[in-house]
Amino acid sequence: MNANNKKPNYSTERFQSFNIVVFGGDGDLAIRKIYPALFHRDLDGQINIDYNIVGITRKNPEEKDFFEKLIPFLESSDHHRYHRDEIEKFIKKIKLIKVADSTVEDYSELSSFIKQFPTFQNIYYFSTPSSAFGPIARTLKACGLVSETSKVVIEKPLGYSLESSIAINNEITLAFDEHQIYRIDHYLGKETVQNLMVLRFANNLFERAWNAENIDSIQITVAESLGVEKRASYYDNSGALLDMVQNHLLQLLCLVAMEPPVSLEADEVRNEKLKVLRALRPLNKKTVQTDTVKGQYTRGKINGNQVSSYLEDIEKYESKTETFVAMKAYVDNWRWKNVPFYLRTGKRMIKRYSEIVINFKEVRHNIFPSKEKLNNNKLIIRLQPEERIELIQMTKIPGPGGYRYKPIALKLDYIDSFKERFPDAYERLIIDVIRGNQTLFMRQDELQAAWTYIESITNSWKSSNMSNVLYEAGTWGPGDLILDENESWITKSWRD
Repeated sequence: MNANNKKPNYSTERFQSFNIVVFGGDGDLAIRKIYPALFHRDLDGQINIDYNIVGITRKNPEEKDFFEKLIPFLESSDHHRYHRDEIEKFIKKIKLIKVADSTVEDYSELSSFIKQFPTFQNIYYFSTPSSAFGPIARTLKACGLVSETSKVVIEKPLGYSLESSIAINNEITLAFDEHQIYRIDHYLGKETVQNLMVLRFANNLFERAWNAENIDSIQITVAESLGVEKRASYYDNSGALLDMVQNHLLQLLCLVAMEPPVSLEADEVRNEKLKVLRALRPLNKKTVQTDTVKGQYTRGKINGNQVSSYLEDIEKYESKTETFVAMKAYVDNWRWKNVPFYLRTGKRMIKRYSEIVINFKEVRHNIFPSKEKLNNNKLIIRLQPEERIELIQMTKIPGPGGYRYKPIALKLDYIDSFKERFPDAYERLIIDVIRGNQTLFMRQDELQAAWTYIESITNSWKSSNMSNVLYEAGTWGPGDLILDENESWITKSWRD
């Protein structure tokens, strides 16, 4: 939203009319995120063109049951309730079609519907397991439903290894060209992540200090208080490294570490991110022991409530799957040589939050007579919840008696500063798909570079027979094991 809190004017923004076809259209992601994102962008006046929504289901669609599940996610958002007539108007745009299997015959109803709108661009959203991506893409092409203006949005996980990722991509590219493929990572649609680009490249103060000469270390944390919930089967075959680090955390690292792009054109930004991924120092059998730790949660308490262990949650007697990963990464280039990037993610931690912390180096000489330590400056970028940016600086404590000081936070709180509703990340990303802007979506060579780095970890874990460290649910996990001397996670050193 604009700083003056006025609603943006979308009247001059024009898109091509579209059909958005959501495979897995009655699934959790579609109901919780995809349909509400379209609803809010329509209601806000940004989608000012004709469009249709098609939800593809594997079973006979029961419209009444479907809408009963969907409406609660449309009715309220950020404490604002929407009128029933607004919801009814949007719901009329959704058509449910049963597609039992990926055959030309099963796609006949979808084909007939889409061909009623020959001038519309067709956006295919694959909200399904990645094993279905290839068959869906092949059948769309066989039915003549893929044209130059068609686009495909694919959700993670994009494979479980470099080899499987390449295989999935090869299947999709039989129907779609690279410029038509949108590999979505919802973290890149978060407003504070977007602001990271502005913070760095529009502020001379920060960009001049954004290097190894001035920065001591960088921390990126994505903590979850929930367990595996309904994802037990998927999660036990992936774990925290593949589920979170391979995509979300590495993408955040890229935005922090990348060089200034020539422009914000998609490939210029993605070229710089690719350079970061290729500069990541691979781990080996020796360094994986000192620079990574993996853990699995046991029983514990969160907010005073007893919670079960991971093994109880997945209903197994044993599992080697990690629910926590902390690691120390290095970007071996001129700007970041020997600056540690500490990455941490885990389930059943004390609280849910995602945060980037830039730890600046100490001043070279303390001129003040007090024996108290001068705290490092820290730039804290909170991604969720309560999006905000804080700059921690040393400030004199008011009063006589000489120089006494303490760290104080200068805050930019998004909720306080921008009073309108705060759009969800999927809203931004889906609008970018409609526009045809791929800046916030991963290119295939980026994905391959990320997998190459991740496999240096998984292979080293396997060759060294590295085991999980058990941690109690409701704690911060065993992340301290990879910290350098005198380092601490910002959660402990500042807030707690």
